[in-house]
Amino acid sequence: MRYLIRMNELDDRGILLNCPKCGRRNRMRYEGLGKVFRCGQCQSELQPVDEPVDVHNDLAFDALISHSAVPVLVDFWAPWCGPCKMVAPEVRKVAKETAGRSLVAKVNTEEVPSLGHRFGVTAIPTMTLFQNGLEVARQAGAMPAPQIRRFIEQGQRK
Repeated sequence: MRYLIRMNELDDRGILLNCPKCGRRNRMRYEGLGKVFRCGQCQSELQPVDEPVDVHNDLAFDALISHSAVPVLVDFWAPWCGPCKMVAPEVRKVAKETAGRSLVAKVNTEEVPSLGHRFGVTAIPTMTLFQNGLEVARQAGAMPAPQIRRFIEQGQRK
């Protein structure tokens, strides 16, 4: 039996993902990020999200940043932006390296312009770090993965 594997999705309660063993759709609640999750069907341990998650609406974004138990790095970007394309692989590296300790989200400012406007994003790419619903750090411009990791660490100390 083959299962359709969909990318991780966000809703207003958590991250939806398929179990790699049985294919069942599971929800990792934002409040539990950083803890161990198990599949509701086969009880296999679900690995922490190790890739950037795309944010498609304000409701999911607000729920994510206000309820996440781990810091959330948000990459505000646009498909036409050359530096955004250059930094995308670096953002993926950081998501993999910090899985379980932080979460990386991507906001396409063309798809969800309201978020860019609301947070005053005037240059892209812009990296913003949120903890407990509050913006704690911001940096505009493309950065290599080590600099992004330092940005997260410095923001967490504030």
